[in-house]
Amino acid sequence: MARYTAAVCRLCRRSGEKLMLKGSRCLTPKCAMEKRVGHPGRQVGRRRRLSDRSLQLREKQKARSTYGVLERQFRRLFGEAERQAGITGENLLVLLERRLDNVVYRLGFADSRSQARQLVRHGHIMLNGRKTDIPSCLVKEGDTIAWKETSTKTEYYKQLVQSIESKSVLSWLSLDVENLVGQVLSLPTPDDIEAKFEGKSIVEYYSR
Repeated sequence: MARYTAAVCRLCRRSGEKLMLKGSRCLTPKCAMEKRVGHPGRQVGRRRRLSDRSLQLREKQKARSTYGVLERQFRRLFGEAERQAGITGENLLVLLERRLDNVVYRLGFADSRSQARQLVRHGHIMLNGRKTDIPSCLVKEGDTIAWKETSTKTEYYKQLVQSIESKSVLSWLSLDVENLVGQVLSLPTPDDIEAKFEGKSIVEYYSR
């Protein structure tokens, strides 16, 4: 499957803010946003004022980068958000949050969404008691997310047990810290999610 393989720190610098693509590293002085000022690439003269279309594109790219979704998959999610009742931008945000790799990240099982996606891809995660290796799978209310029994013997899992208590979980999720089993209490709402992009701008981008 196609995936983004270039330096992810360039995506943060391009967007102009930290997207937390490298987990805890983004909070240290090693973060590229701390060491380098400005956009990636050669800086030639004064930057031109961005058009409305450019700003809309930037918001769309920011959403894609945050959740690690390529264009075709993102466009498909947007189409699904359009077909649902309600505000399209908010529907899109909820669909992105319901992805299994994002839920694994939100539960604190991984430091970043890319790491969570790798955990799912490698078959370490169980959804409702069944092994699921599809990161884009959408969770539903009442679903449980747990570790495969053989994966609990890995060194990563043992380190996670020691550090999981320091991580917080959003209100629409619950976590059994002792057994590292998460549950979806309800579907997320836009108020539950601290979005770093504007859904309205993404709708305007695809509407032209």
